[in-house]
Amino acid sequence: MDWHELQKHKVADLRELMKEHAPEVTGITQMKKDQLLELLSEAMGVEKPHKVVTGLDKGDIKARLRDLKAKREAALEAGDKRDLHRRRRQIHRLKRKLRKAAKLTH
Repeated sequence: MDWHELQKHKVADLRELMKEHAPEVTGITQMKKDQLLELLSEAMGVEKPHKVVTGLDKGDIKARLRDLKAKREAALEAGDKRDLHRRRRQIHRLKRKLRKAAKLTH
């Protein structure tokens, strides 16, 4: 069983799995799903995947986003609809590029 399969379970199912795999843990009924997932993954030896952005400079894109947001605010205050639309589209494209580049690794 991997992390994604564990995440799909309901909280009640996770509590049952905790009773099976880690009976020494107390306070299971008051735990939230995130806490249960963490403890259960440790007990079962399942690694939690993490997001990795590959192929681009994440910091540079975020700096460009901050700059574009400032320009968007200036265009909004100036009432320049054309520039405002252009800035919003640029921000949208950069955000999509970041999301697309973020991959879950196993």
